[in-house]
Amino acid sequence: MKLGYTLLYVDNVKATMDFYCKAFNLQAGFLHESNQYGEMITGETKLGFVDHATASSHGFEYDKVSLNTKSQSFEIAFITDNVAEAFKLAVSSGAIAISEPTQKPWGQIVAYVRDCNGFTVEICSPMA
Repeated sequence: MKLGYTLLYVDNVKATMDFYCKAFNLQAGFLHESNQYGEMITGETKLGFVDHATASSHGFEYDKVSLNTKSQSFEIAFITDNVAEAFKLAVSSGAIAISEPTQKPWGQIVAYVRDCNGFTVEICSPMA
């Protein structure tokens, strides 16, 4: 088995995709004509967004993430050679700073923000 995609349930798929283009310098991949599902170009493993109406039709309940709720017990991570610049771009594009770039004991530089929906996003250097 391999990881195919990560899906985040959001209020507005198109607005979220626009945010990820601006804040994380990603490219939009696929956006369904209904605007209820979209994917970013992120390499082999896709990052996708599903609107709450579609997600709620899957037959299970979930807690909605928002900027007014605590961070969830997961994160998505983007790897870059310049964490400080990527962090600055994300925050200037509307991401909420959680933790500024910090060098970890294992040598990696890591920063954290919350996206426009409240999801935690790690911005980090490659592992040595």
